[in-house]
Amino acid sequence: MKKDIHPDYHMIEVKLTDGSTFQVRSTWGKEGDSMSLDIDPSVHPAWTGGSAKLMDTGGRVSKFKNKYAGLGF
Repeated sequence: MKKDIHPDYHMIEVKLTDGSTFQVRSTWGKEGDSMSLDIDPSVHPAWTGGSAKLMDTGGRVSKFKNKYAGLGF
């Protein structure tokens, strides 16, 4: 393999929506950084089988609805 072409592979901390954390090796960020998830497997309906609704954290859905409200959908 060629030297010095691969990204740095290190430990980061992942924080789930319920506040629990775990450590994983990743190329994201720097050693010791913390990644916070907005949607994670412990609450996402695809993994839980429930019918939970996703929250519109960025306001994109409401922006879209306001923009195209008069088209008769």
